Amino acid sequence: MPELPEVEALAHHLREHAVYRPVARVDLASMSALKTFDPAVSALTGRVVTGASRFGKFLSVDFLDRPDDGPLHLITHLSRAGWLRWHGTASVTPPKPGRGPLQLRVHLDAVGGPGFDLTEAGTQKRLAVYLVGDPVQVPGIARLGPDALALTRTGLDDVLDGDTRRLKTLVTDQRTVAGIGNAYSDEILHTARLSPYATAARLTAEQRDALFEALHGVLADAVTRSVGQGAAELKGEKRSGLRVHARTGLPCPVCGDTVREVAFADRSFQYCPTCQTNGKPLADRRLSRLVR
Repeated sequence: MPELPEVEALAHHLREHAVYRPVARVDLASMSALKTFDPAVSALTGRVVTGASRFGKFLSVDFLDRPDDGPLHLITHLSRAGWLRWHGTASVTPPKPGRGPLQLRVHLDAVGGPGFDLTEAGTQKRLAVYLVGDPVQVPGIARLGPDALALTRTGLDDVLDGDTRRLKTLVTDQRTVAGIGNAYSDEILHTARLSPYATAARLTAEQRDALFEALHGVLADAVTRSVGQGAAELKGEKRSGLRVHARTGLPCPVCGDTVREVAFADRSFQYCPTCQTNGKPLADRRLSRLVR
């Protein structure tokens, strides 16, 4: 799933390549991806791209105001298997709905010219697209907590105080902290040397300091590595920077212990027992054992 660093890099890529270009046509290849109906996506035709921004893990492409109907924002949440692909040229033939990974295509300058595609791999189609006058009209954006990179040390205390959830659950809840998903939460907790199942409210001041420093350090480093990369290279860049996530069975780069995994019905997380759980492996729920 694209998380804060990748979405920030995609926004930067669009600011570098799409700004000041007019929309020639928008092709909607999946009606289920579009979550709004008024205005229609055809309202973007002739509009000029003025910028691109990020709200948590939501990506917004911004378009010039018009005196009669104001600004528009094309917003997408890429979900687990979605992606934005930039193209120099594209087919002028409108795509057939329901065929292949393409969900939406935006032609800039001219039909068949440069632009970008929103695509989604796999059979579970969860990518969402919204066309709105104000980003807060998107329900997911309206519910977002403070952005992870904007979170202050005091703000982190406000988030943790009185919250009895496990850390893994808390830091991936977009209503609590926006922008962190499964991969970077694994990396942050590993860097902070905290168990994924530590209770948020019970963290000591020293542990909170470590969490704050890891949160900003891991994300800022990932943004630095990602911004400036082409959209096609971002996935590989993300994988190359991971120390424990998706590295089950490999040695921890800090202590050399074997990276372990806890799996659930539709996802899993990775951690290092030596670095994070005092050497005690957490039980894997696939074996129906109690996780302590």
